[in-house]
Order: sequence, then structure tokens, then C-alpha cells
Amino acid sequence: MTVAKTPHDPGDGPGTGGPSGPLDGVRVLELAGIGPGPFAAMLLGDLGADVVRVDRPGGIPVAPDPRYDVTNRNKRSVVLDLKTPDGVERVLALAGRADILIEGYRPGVAERLGVGPAECHARNPRLVYGRMTGWGQDGPLADRAGHDIAYLAPTGVLGMIGEAGRPPAVPANLLGDFAGGSLYLVTGVLAALHHARATGTGQVVDAAVVDGAAHLSALIHGMLAAGQWQDRRGGNLLDGGCPYYGVHTCADGGHIAVGALEPKFYAEFLDLLGLPEFRDAHVDLARWPALREAVAARFLTRTRDEWTAVFEGSDACVAPVLSLREAPGHPHLAARSTFVEHSGIVQPAPAPRFSATPTAVRTGPAAAGSGAAEVARDWDLPDLLDPPDARTAPADRTAPADPTAPDDRISGATAADHPAPQRKADQ
Repeated sequence: MTVAKTPHDPGDGPGTGGPSGPLDGVRVLELAGIGPGPFAAMLLGDLGADVVRVDRPGGIPVAPDPRYDVTNRNKRSVVLDLKTPDGVERVLALAGRADILIEGYRPGVAERLGVGPAECHARNPRLVYGRMTGWGQDGPLADRAGHDIAYLAPTGVLGMIGEAGRPPAVPANLLGDFAGGSLYLVTGVLAALHHARATGTGQVVDAAVVDGAAHLSALIHGMLAAGQWQDRRGGNLLDGGCPYYGVHTCADGGHIAVGALEPKFYAEFLDLLGLPEFRDAHVDLARWPALREAVAARFLTRTRDEWTAVFEGSDACVAPVLSLREAPGHPHLAARSTFVEHSGIVQPAPAPRFSATPTAVRTGPAAAGSGAAEVARDWDLPDLLDPPDARTAPADRTAPADPTAPDDRISGATAADHPAPQRKADQ
């Protein structure tokens, strides 16, 4: 495989004037968390929204290294302490200027902190209040901690993935956190924003990983009802049960992905692989075991890159399985600038693409508090730069003064095991 160079994307960082995207002018307030919430806010920022992230003093202990946390690109940051009345008041002031708010606390935590939907809508009735959790805002497990793999498990989705006779495969946190969580949150808040602009009325968007992940399996449930899907792993057309739809090992330990479903693609696949005798086995399930063995044996005769060359330019629906470091160098991805380098980090470019309002990586990961002055100016909130109010002295707090003290103000995809701090007014 020929390796191409990853393009550099200068975006439109400070002092430049690059593309801003279709959400230019939309203001998003993100209450810092981890997992699907930050990714959703990044996606809105990639699309051109002005995203202001409210970081907490001391940061989030389990978060990625902030210097390399790409989910904080295309954002600005202010640091506010939600354990203090002054910090709460400043967040409410920001909510009063925002179009969308995103939070990922456990149900009830935002309310106890004083920044729940009622308080925010009192300041801004048009606000779209996006809530990102694993279990959702109600139900028997709503208050329970979890990570995305636990949210996938009861939906049936995790049980679909992997080989027959082996435990389900772990799909990183892409399927739960980001597909079932972030993408549904973004869809929800943008739909609600459309409604708010038409009616003047905001609303709460309850995005739960369990709901989104279950929704992703809609087609499979239809096939299951029709008798076209077996409720087990590795026994179906699209889960590796089919010998011409799956991943095969090559002579060098590399892998090739095959998806030759349609008859004409299947025929071309067999011809290039050198197995024309199996042409009539396309829908003959009795011959699939023999076909599987023959296909596996053939792929073991050459390296991944040698097979890539064999299938290059064909419609056999075959592609090499690349690593994360290899992917940016794939000729097609490089030609489309699917990956770019910005702030010294090779990363996926914004997606999708727009003909009239192109997007870009405008800025790198936002350092905590680095955007306070700009936000105070652009959102017309000069009080944001004032020193913290004296009323926030530790003696006035119910929560511990220690900024590392545990609380529940963490992403719905990875909730802490401690009750949320309560302010005196909430007790």
C-alpha cells in the first residue's frame, strides 16, 4: 500500500480567517465532563458553533491529557467553581446568553448545584438544555454508575458483536459513548434548536447511551422479526457468520476486510482470490463451511499489502485493515484530507462536509481558563472576569474546599461513586 502524507490544517486560529461552518453564530455552553458530552460539544464546535467549556478548578482526574484532548478542539474555556454561589451565578449568566447547554451529570446533580433546567430556563426560556447520561434521566438504573460497555450490555447490541462460541467483542467506547451517546445528543439538541427558533421555547433533551445504542439496532430488530436474523453471534450475514463478509488473516499477521455481498461483487472476489469453483456457493449455506476454510487458506498465502495490490481497482469490496497510525497514510483518506495535522496532533478532520459552509479545525485543545477574556467580551459578560465573590469562602460551603474532593459532576458515561455535593439551600 502506497503511503500518503497527512495534510496540515491551519484552520482559522487566532489572527486568521478560515471557514467557520454552518453553525456559525450558535452559542453552546458545555459543563465539563468526559466521554460523550465533550465529543458532542466538539462536533458542534467543528460545525462552527461558538463552544464555551466550563472547566472546574483542578480539572477532572480521569480525563485525557488536556494538551492532547482533541475533543476540546474548536472550543474556548473558562474556569468556574460550581460548588460556590458565585460560580453558579456566572454559569447561569452564560446560560442566559447561550443557545444550547450540554451537561453530563447524574440525574438531579445539576438541580442540586443550582444549574438545572428550571434555573437556566428562568434566565433563558429559549435555551436547549442537553443532558447526556448512560442510563437516562429516569428508570430503575438512572442513579447508578457505569461506563459505556455496561450501557451496551442490556440493549442486546454488545451481545451481537464477536465470534460464535466466544465472549462478545469489546468495541472500544466508539459504539456506546460516541455513536449511541454523542451523535444522538447532537441530533437532539439541533432538532430542539430548530424548534426553539420557530417557537421561542426551549426544552430539555434527554440523551441516554442505552436509548441511542438500542436505536442503532433498529434494522436488526426488523430482520429478527422477519426471521432473517438469528439471535446469536457469528451466525448471520452481517456479523461474521458469512464467509465473504468478515475479516481474514494474511501471511504476515495482517488482516483483510471482505464485504462482497452482492452476486457480481462476490464473483469478482472469487476470481481475484483464485476460487472460481465456489461461485455457486453464494447462497448455499451447506457449502459455507468449506468456502470459509478455502477463503481463509487463500488469504494465508500472501501478506496484507500483497492482497491489497491484488484487489486494487476492483469492485470486490475488499480493503486492508489498518492501524490508527497507518490510517492517515491511506491514499484515499489522504486525498480527501480525512485526517489533518493541527497543533502538532494528527487527528480526524471535521465531518461531514458542506459545499457552502466548509468546516475546519480552527483551534487546538483549549487549555482550562484560556478563553475567559475573549468569552467575557464576545458574550458581553464583563463580570466573568471579576475576582470570585467573597461569599464563596470555604466557610460558606457545604461541599469540601478541596477541589479534588469526589462528586458526581462527571460524564454520564462514567459516573463517580459518591453523592453530589449539596449547597446549603438544597438541604
